Amino acid sequence: MENKHVSSIPDEVLTQVTTKLNEILTLVKPFAVTLTPDERKSMLKMGDKSNSFVEKTLEYTKTNPEFVPAYMNVAEFETDYVDTKNLIGVLSLATQISNSFDDTQLAAGSEAYHAALYYYGNVQQSASVNVPGAKAIYEELKKRFPNKSRKPEVTSPETAK
Repeated sequence: MENKHVSSIPDEVLTQVTTKLNEILTLVKPFAVTLTPDERKSMLKMGDKSNSFVEKTLEYTKTNPEFVPAYMNVAEFETDYVDTKNLIGVLSLATQISNSFDDTQLAAGSEAYHAALYYYGNVQQSASVNVPGAKAIYEELKKRFPNKSRKPEVTSPETAK
């Protein structure tokens, strides 16, 4: 197995990254919106096709204001649209950073788990041939893998009533 994660990110680098991310969060927090999962699901999603429709509509609200409904706030509409456009680049960069950390954490965790399994397998083998000290380690580590050999109870239609 190829080991992709060969060097740790130094603590001082992680401290700097955390400090800068907290600075970013502090800068954005007064303007950011927090949504519940249900709110996210229920909202209209604006993709590429919708973007051009929204942009054209915003232009028409300025050139043909007589069609703007009385309950519609054009200034807020424009703010929403401008922020949508402006956040694309920021979101792309944030996603790249998030993906980089996620990939690194996944690779490091996978490699650490593989190493632990290699060790566990060797301890298990050593315990099976009574190598001194191996049995205690094996008994402790095997708790991670509870016995799954029990068969589930099968109920017939008559007993399920």
